[in-house]
Amino acid sequence: MTARPLVTGLLSSVTLFVALASAGCGSGPAPKGNTGVAVNVDGSNTVYPIMEAAASAHRALSKTPVTVGKAGTGAGMKKFIAGEIDIADASRPIKKDEDVKLKSIGKTYIEVAIAYDGLCIVVSPKNTWLKSITVDQLHKIWDKSSTVRKWNEVDPTWPDAEIKLVGPTSAHGTYEYFNEVVNKSGKNTRQDYSQQAEYDGIVGVVGRDENALGYMGFSYAELNADKVRVIPVDAGKGPVTPTKDSILEGSYAPFSRPLLLYIDAKALDTKESLLEFAQFVLDPKNAVQAVTDAGYVPLPDDLYEFALDRLAKRTVGSLTLGAAPGTPYRDLAAKKA
Repeated sequence: MTARPLVTGLLSSVTLFVALASAGCGSGPAPKGNTGVAVNVDGSNTVYPIMEAAASAHRALSKTPVTVGKAGTGAGMKKFIAGEIDIADASRPIKKDEDVKLKSIGKTYIEVAIAYDGLCIVVSPKNTWLKSITVDQLHKIWDKSSTVRKWNEVDPTWPDAEIKLVGPTSAHGTYEYFNEVVNKSGKNTRQDYSQQAEYDGIVGVVGRDENALGYMGFSYAELNADKVRVIPVDAGKGPVTPTKDSILEGSYAPFSRPLLLYIDAKALDTKESLLEFAQFVLDPKNAVQAVTDAGYVPLPDDLYEFALDRLAKRTVGSLTLGAAPGTPYRDLAAKKA
């Protein structure tokens, strides 16, 4: 989905030195050359602004070319399985079938988190009456078997007006994460909605129609705060508004989620440029700068150090595979620490 404009402050050469120096200290077997060989990243439109911000800073300080795509989480995973990319970024955890495919071809990966995001429910600023919405109400609207057409069919106090549903296509991790939370499965969701390949499309539809209801990542909602209004979500403990604090502390559950990187573990030992870039991206100073530039919520420094440790020890596999949506990443990390 279309990336927000990046205000990328280039990282200092001191920061690069720290990142590159750490690559040579406890980072596993030394790679066999290949300095300057291109590193290819693809996947989530949601994660794209972060990785492009990091790549932009890295390009200014290194001879290694880094290309960043935004084919979508599912498409990125297919490229990763096919060996077309070095890093797949994702706005939802790896799926069991993806993990099985990788194992079947002997491909190992290291999963790390790069940032936090909050999936936001949005309406038009013209809609002044919807104050909050529950997860159960979202399910009633979005379930595959739903016959809901009007707002008052969900709540009789809401208007007798047709709901204009809008959201991303099934190619995107945000679609999959939303439907896992709301409908317990991406296959259990209605398809008669305005499907948009780009967040800009969702913003346009929602902004124009006072009866529209959509969802998108936190950064894009923040960037377009003059065009869409974010709705607090009640998951059983009262309405919670997505903010950087509520996302970081996990109170914006179950729509708080980690944004993830899947790094080719074997390639780290043969492709020096990949190790160099991975170390650079996960260095806390670099990561916080890139995530902040992209408008997302940085992890605490200790979780970046945790990611670097997984990289150094070549700790393969996933922490998030099979975890309930909304499970705080820190809780998953604590079990492996």
